[in-house]
Amino acid sequence: MDTNKNNSKSKSRLKLKQNKVELLLLVLYAIGFYTFCIRRSLLLSRDHFSKLRGLRDGWLFSPPRLNDVSDEQWRNFRSNLPILSLVFGIFTLIANICRKLFRLRARGMSTLWLFLSLIYLSYLHGASILFIFLIATANFLLVKIFAQAKYFAFLLWMFNIVFLFCNRIYEGYPFSKFGAQWEYLDNFRGTFRWHICFNFVVLRMISFGYDYHWAHQDSHFDKEERNVHLNDYTFTAYFSYLVFAPLYIAGPIMSFNSFVSQLDVPQTQYSIIEVTLYGLRWVFGLSLMELMTHLFYFNAFAVSASWKMLSPMDIFIIGYGVINFMWLKFFLIWRYFRFWSLIAGIEAPENMPKCVNNCHNLESFWKNWHASFNKWIVRYLYIPLGGSQRKLLNIWVIFTFVAVWHDLEWKLLSWAWLTCLFFVPELLVKSAANAFQAKGALEGFLFRELRAAGGAITITCLMVANLVGYVIGPSGFSWLISQFLSKEGLRVLGFMLLTFYVGTKLMFHISDAKQRMQ
Repeated sequence: MDTNKNNSKSKSRLKLKQNKVELLLLVLYAIGFYTFCIRRSLLLSRDHFSKLRGLRDGWLFSPPRLNDVSDEQWRNFRSNLPILSLVFGIFTLIANICRKLFRLRARGMSTLWLFLSLIYLSYLHGASILFIFLIATANFLLVKIFAQAKYFAFLLWMFNIVFLFCNRIYEGYPFSKFGAQWEYLDNFRGTFRWHICFNFVVLRMISFGYDYHWAHQDSHFDKEERNVHLNDYTFTAYFSYLVFAPLYIAGPIMSFNSFVSQLDVPQTQYSIIEVTLYGLRWVFGLSLMELMTHLFYFNAFAVSASWKMLSPMDIFIIGYGVINFMWLKFFLIWRYFRFWSLIAGIEAPENMPKCVNNCHNLESFWKNWHASFNKWIVRYLYIPLGGSQRKLLNIWVIFTFVAVWHDLEWKLLSWAWLTCLFFVPELLVKSAANAFQAKGALEGFLFRELRAAGGAITITCLMVANLVGYVIGPSGFSWLISQFLSKEGLRVLGFMLLTFYVGTKLMFHISDAKQRMQ
């Protein structure tokens, strides 16, 4: 008996020692990889900057380097940060003071935030607020009239998808199309196109509809969030939810039930100190972004189509850099608006809870990229479509909707369907893996290695799908494949797979460490 215990302890110590050696080798490889990528990225940015679009005079270093502001979304957000911070600072101060002084609950706070948000929307959209009001009112009436009908879900989705399409096709409906007498209003359309922001409003209108529908059925969906009484589904609360200023432009997305319940009783998950630290972490993230865009011109390469002049290795480095740039961009945008929402007492779901470099499968990636949108999809689309019972079919419907929701572009549909193609084998392999039980150390080792190899392939596929969807488009897909099937390209492809294999093994070690800490 003692001999067996001693053997077990010695095997455990040996395994621990092997894990430490493996971790050391993985870390050394990662250091070498990032050193190479940073050095090569600096050289590429230095040698090609004159051919790149979207570079502007910067402010870092001496003499100041050019700054990559080629991404329109990031450029607009960055330039409007001062005015956004001033507006949200004033709004949240007024809202919190009024809540304390007048002891406002859900009804009072919804009226106050509706008033403040309409001021905000007047600046953003001018006279175009009329379109938001009319469509939102029609949706409210549809929900109130048909909420208990059997075909309600079909009506709700058709109404919102039709307007999602029409808003883009008719580019926000110029007033001149409704008659010459209304043409002068086109001079007062604000500073931001209303139909771009309305994509988020569509998600909120669907959320309100389903939450009200389920409230009549005592559905299990309502129990996932704080209880909301039927009397709380008022037009004021509904419209306040649709246009709540801190989350209006970019989210994060939250359900109607969650929003209204926190108007009634503010969030207590985050203390004042924790919210302050959250804001300071955001400032640190902004500093990293400024450093990144001054040193590396990843996105400028993408928008200038200059990647066609590069070698397969340089294409890989630029593509990897673009994905990291996109992750940091959305990380900063979403956390900025969530920060102001927390100050206002509303806790929205966190987007980007995990780093993009710490996801080794597609399911994990999408759960941790636009996480609030993923939760919305699960609640209002995936489960109503049948959930895991029809998973292989549902992903095609879901990703097609996600692509159309973003924009009506073929490259986004190509991205969606490519992602589905890569998703199907992963789901099948995961299903088989869940049924597999490793009986010995050797089987466990082989299973872990196969998972790491699968992770490497998945990350490579994910990079290709995102490059097609957001950089090269479907027309550049065949060119990309031809580059990586050349003699030099195959060597680079092998290097990519090895690197992502190492990265996946590092993710396993991180996951194991977290489990030991729990």
